Amino acid sequence: MKIIPELLLFVIVPFLLNSGNGIETSTHSINNRTPEKQPYRTSYHFQPRQNWMNDPNGPMYYKGVYHLFYQHNPEAATFGDRIVWGHSVSYDLINWIHLNNAIEPSGPYDNNSCWSGSATIIPGKEQPVILYTGIDDKKHQVQNLAMPRNLSDPFLREWIKHPQNPVMSPPSGVEVNNFRDPSTAWQGKDGKWRVVIGAQNGDEGKTILYQSEDFVNWKVDPNPFYASDNTGVCECPDFFPVNISGSKNGVDTSVQNPSVRHVLKISYLRKQHDYYFLGKYVSDQENFIPDVRFTGTSSDLRYDYGKFYASKSFFDYAKNRRILWGWVNESDSTQDDIEKGWAGLQSIPRQVWLDKSGKRLVQWPIEEVEKLRDKHISIMGEKLVYGSNLEVSGITASQADVEVLFELPELQSAEFLDPDGVDPQLLCSQEDASRSGIIGPFGLLALASKDLKEHTAIFFKIYRAPNRYVGLMCNDQRRSSFRHDLDKTAYGTIFDIDPNLKNISLRSLIDHSIIESFGDEGRVCITSRVYPSLAIDKDAHLYAFNNGSQSVVVSKLNAWSMKQAEIGHH
Repeated sequence: MKIIPELLLFVIVPFLLNSGNGIETSTHSINNRTPEKQPYRTSYHFQPRQNWMNDPNGPMYYKGVYHLFYQHNPEAATFGDRIVWGHSVSYDLINWIHLNNAIEPSGPYDNNSCWSGSATIIPGKEQPVILYTGIDDKKHQVQNLAMPRNLSDPFLREWIKHPQNPVMSPPSGVEVNNFRDPSTAWQGKDGKWRVVIGAQNGDEGKTILYQSEDFVNWKVDPNPFYASDNTGVCECPDFFPVNISGSKNGVDTSVQNPSVRHVLKISYLRKQHDYYFLGKYVSDQENFIPDVRFTGTSSDLRYDYGKFYASKSFFDYAKNRRILWGWVNESDSTQDDIEKGWAGLQSIPRQVWLDKSGKRLVQWPIEEVEKLRDKHISIMGEKLVYGSNLEVSGITASQADVEVLFELPELQSAEFLDPDGVDPQLLCSQEDASRSGIIGPFGLLALASKDLKEHTAIFFKIYRAPNRYVGLMCNDQRRSSFRHDLDKTAYGTIFDIDPNLKNISLRSLIDHSIIESFGDEGRVCITSRVYPSLAIDKDAHLYAFNNGSQSVVVSKLNAWSMKQAEIGHH
């Protein structure tokens, strides 16, 4: 749940009234906008009809239906002081039906806003319950419980709040305005439920563990589940197991056995990024021991090295996978958002699993997004010599899915780089896409104008490093728009590569103002928001390029125009 002023990006627009049955039945949708008036509205990423959206909350699968709740200001395109839980449902995680808001301020325990939280499904009863942060009448942060009114309704349209709310209040050693974002609960071998809450005390960030036998009466553990110095508040903690076998299958949040390791994700508000730690859950001591401590440097693991925050995962029982959502905020000004009438996107849901190396997670867009693929173009075996630009024509480049496999020259020819102490984001801005290296820069120029004066470059460079090879992946937005007053940061990360690597893959999902890129089969991900002034709709182009002195080969490239998702219709 973030509350810093520069992120309060949105718009005052009359609020669309919902129909009495909880489903928005208006056939008008801003998604069916005229492009010249809404060039940055996405076509297949989740957005409410209008106004502000931030954190994904309580995603779950229940009785054949996927649910997404989200932080929403129903009255403006800025953050605001009356945040509610928006609610939408889907059968495939791509096409969505908007429902009435699920949770709104109503009592002394949440009358100043209903902030982020999680859903847990109680086994046996198969009953979903929600824990969420309320901003109470003293402006303190407390945790509240809500349950569905009607369990036989797969859409779970109505939620009722527990009479004992709040069920958790800030314990000693926790600031009353930094105690928020309960995780999905997990059940221990003793049958008790556990949940972690993000917190802060002075400069120390921590997650606080609570236990309960009945989900109503919670007891705090005096020792932090996890703590980090000099970080400030730990927002939106997420804690879940992953298979150590390298299998893509997910596991239920409560699984504890020798076949899993655990992931703790923290959203560090000061950094505005989601960091994750692989490690050991010591259940008899109720703490988490990460393999590597947080350093505050570029060596820390992140889900995404661009815009991606306040993420939330859930176990999808239907397809036995873990799915991750992340909030992608705007890069334009608050005034721009007010004029657009909306702010905030959710990423395409990603399947997440542990890499075979055991050292990092892999993320990949869920398979359902491929149902939107339409017109297709394929390129095979095209050599890109130094200075080459190869246009990928015949598709709608502003609304596309592109997968490319680059065949590499011999790695021994790569230039030398000692990555220790190097800031990859700074390196990406210095070694930009137009600056020649040996192996790279090569990659894609997305949302590009015909003359290439406007483009977003997603590219790789390969280096020899002490005792290994590394790749640099960059997403350079500095030429993404002629517009001013935009955040045009160059994002980047350095990652180890196999010394026998013969090729490297890149997949980019392009959707008007968002580009989600997955490098090296999803081991590195970078998301950016860009607002071209020329490369809009049919005037957008897509190119593969190489500015390295060594040639690379596009061994295969597949690109598709993407159809528009149905979002908001019923």
